[in-house]
Amino acid sequence: MVAQVDASNPTSKAVAPSLALQGTLQIVTGPDRAFNAGVIAHALRAAGQGVPVLVVQFLKGGIGQGPDNPMYLCQGLRWVRCNLQRCLDTPHLEIEEQKAMYELWKYTRRAVHSGRFGLVVLDELSLAIQFGLIAETEVIELLEQRPSYMDVILTGPEMPIALSAMADQVTELRKSAIQP
Repeated sequence: MVAQVDASNPTSKAVAPSLALQGTLQIVTGPDRAFNAGVIAHALRAAGQGVPVLVVQFLKGGIGQGPDNPMYLCQGLRWVRCNLQRCLDTPHLEIEEQKAMYELWKYTRRAVHSGRFGLVVLDELSLAIQFGLIAETEVIELLEQRPSYMDVILTGPEMPIALSAMADQVTELRKSAIQP
């Protein structure tokens, strides 16, 4: 369920506990690194319905973004990429790239804890963990401490078992063995 939050009123989180909507943790995983069209469609649909949405792409760069230069879509979707000149496909980063990754992770944690978003998409988070760029324990802690109404979608191949065990829904995308 997607919870709606009035982002213009920071005190709008005060909902009676028995009536509060509970956010879900969803995982979309598959063998490829392609950004899932279904995930971005879900994010755009939620933003179009007034839900504040944050999409964070950890391993994508090359378009001069970063936490200080997000892209906005549908008035309610904030899209942030790592402030890198390239897309990452290796755990071996230059010092500046390590700093950019650290800044994006720090930004992500602040954004989640702020309670401003009803839906947060963390794209290719599993690869960032596998590359050792983000600690799995920090991700678990962030998910456990997120606002109760917040929906979170994690994407990426080979999602860590501990994160899959926390998820309310896991979707595995596979390639069909049948070729046209």
